[in-house]
Amino acid sequence: MNGPVALVTGSSRGIGLGAALALARAGFAVAVNGPAEDAELARAVERVRAEGGKAFPVPFDVTDLAGHDARLAEIEDALGPLTTLVNNAGVGALSRGDPLDVSEESWDRCLAVNAKAMFFLTQAFARRLLARERDPALFHSIVFVTSSNARAVGVTRSEYSASKAAAAMVAKVWAVRLGAENIAVYDVQPGVIATDLTAPVMEDYERRIEAGLSLLPRIGQPDEVGAIIAALAGGKLPYTTGQVISPDGGMLVPRF
Repeated sequence: MNGPVALVTGSSRGIGLGAALALARAGFAVAVNGPAEDAELARAVERVRAEGGKAFPVPFDVTDLAGHDARLAEIEDALGPLTTLVNNAGVGALSRGDPLDVSEESWDRCLAVNAKAMFFLTQAFARRLLARERDPALFHSIVFVTSSNARAVGVTRSEYSASKAAAAMVAKVWAVRLGAENIAVYDVQPGVIATDLTAPVMEDYERRIEAGLSLLPRIGQPDEVGAIIAALAGGKLPYTTGQVISPDGGMLVPRF
């Protein structure tokens, strides 16, 4: 009998890699994705395999909507029927600054990768699951990785905030649609996590965290978010779907 199989988009580094490693430790076979077949993707695959899990490299651009179904078929040919999709791939604003200066290019890029691609990859994944008989012993799930900016405005990255808010609604849409099909859907909204995306402004975040930005006085790590994703994907929060999980150190807790 096949075990759980996950596709984690954007898993050659950062939170995606943290999730891929945690899933491998939890017994998943993992399709490791990056935009290109390069050394970074190869290293990520080897790290996942070192955790004792099967790993399969699947380089593709998530915005290539027409190629989604072919990529899912390729993964299933290599690893077996998919049980899990982790929609993690994302991009930031091309440059931070005043919303008055946001370019159409940056707006379209954020929405295309962070929201549109997530919607249509989920659509292709869900159609595949619904078209076949699924093993009732296996938990089937979709985890969206959005951002605390889905709820809190980042005024210097307004297009990014808008795209993450859209992605959060996409997660809710699929939770409602797929609940009756016993496919759980979650939205993980990380706060300040040490990744390549936050590296250019990390010193600023460190100062703000020291000043009380988050309740826990430190920056989060990709493996911590990965552990949460793996728990959700493995059904460790039974009888739940549609929930928002916020690994943000308490940053968005309302307080005076």
